[in-house]
Amino acid sequence: MPISPQLAPFAWSLLLAAGVVVFSIVPLGAARSQANFQMPDLAAPRAMFDRLPAWGKRAAWAHQNCFEAFTLHAPAALLCLLAGVTSPIAIAAAWIHPALRLAYISAYVGNVPPLRGLCWAGGLTCTGVLYVEGLRALIG
Repeated sequence: MPISPQLAPFAWSLLLAAGVVVFSIVPLGAARSQANFQMPDLAAPRAMFDRLPAWGKRAAWAHQNCFEAFTLHAPAALLCLLAGVTSPIAIAAAWIHPALRLAYISAYVGNVPPLRGLCWAGGLTCTGVLYVEGLRALIG
């Protein structure tokens, strides 16, 4: 069943948000490489956390937070898809969320706490907008 063009932003948001989670592995992998990741580390990759440089520890935290954000965002995007949301604010939030999450990773790894906080809050707000608009469409 094809997705109508009005609902496509929610499907794209879901896919892009998942892509951000996958992308968050890149700086973490670079940090592990710099910390001399070796084959025995495969048995317990989290155990090498103390060997990571400071930016690498932030990359690990950003990676973990990406999963947390995705678990909130994915149901919101699916709700909008299933409810047939056409609200312009919801569509904007769907597109903005993955961009903010990508900027969040950069701000976290780059140690820019104010920008990181704004990106985190903005992404969470976008997810909240999707829930509100999805529920409105179901109820109304």
